Amino acid sequence: MISGKTTLIAHIGYPTESFKAPLIYNPWFEQRGIDAVVVTMGVMADDYPVVMKSLFRMTNIRGALVTMPHKVTTVALLDEVSTTVKVAGSCNAILKRPDGTLFGDMFDGTGFTRGLKHKGFRCDGARCLVVGAGGVGSAVAASLAAEGVGSITVYDTNEAAAEALAVRLSRHYPNLSVHVGSNDPAGCDLVVNGTPLGMRPGDPLPIDVTRLAATTFVGEVVMKTEITPLLKAARDRGCRIQVGTDMLFEMIPAYLEFFGFGSATSEELRVVAQVVY
Repeated sequence: MISGKTTLIAHIGYPTESFKAPLIYNPWFEQRGIDAVVVTMGVMADDYPVVMKSLFRMTNIRGALVTMPHKVTTVALLDEVSTTVKVAGSCNAILKRPDGTLFGDMFDGTGFTRGLKHKGFRCDGARCLVVGAGGVGSAVAASLAAEGVGSITVYDTNEAAAEALAVRLSRHYPNLSVHVGSNDPAGCDLVVNGTPLGMRPGDPLPIDVTRLAATTFVGEVVMKTEITPLLKAARDRGCRIQVGTDMLFEMIPAYLEFFGFGSATSEELRVVAQVVY
């Protein structure tokens, strides 16, 4: 039951029809006896700066989940942001602190790296290839850098975007070896598809899978299909893999901690999701 004491978490984006967060967070809050609720709020891009600032004038709001098309715009509207936001250039979580200031963080990449850890992948010193320097690819690269990988090669068909990401990574992680290179996975410990390739039938593969070693770990951000053509090809070559939805369910515990609601395991959240779906 929503009461006068209920804490609000906004889920802001547009369009909202495909939003799944309330179906996972709210049952979880109910199970744990947490007096909070995630509320979907559809806001178009032109209205967002004014709406966001007005929203956080409310006294019973703790924060917001931010999704497309507002992740980039949000950065300039906050009082302080994490290093991950500075590297990624986008933000998907806002926390209203006790003094009223707004702090932003980015958990797309955190979900990805948490998934890697749970599967036993060691980030320390790893040689990584990130294909795609857009929003999700940049967030994954930022989180990999924070986890202490040895090197990151960034590839994007938009070379300017890849170079800009490489500059941000080098600025905030000066000890990290950063390169703008090709999408050749040979010699890599980890390969990440941070592009939409794999969402539509007939999409080309983001890398040449014949160059994959069986020891390479391959991770995906596409969630529409669990085993994308890339993951199938990688698995056939003996590679360990991570599906796109792992990133989603590993991300939610980070959000819960960020908002001060404790934590949960991805396995517990999957059980909640199965019940509500």
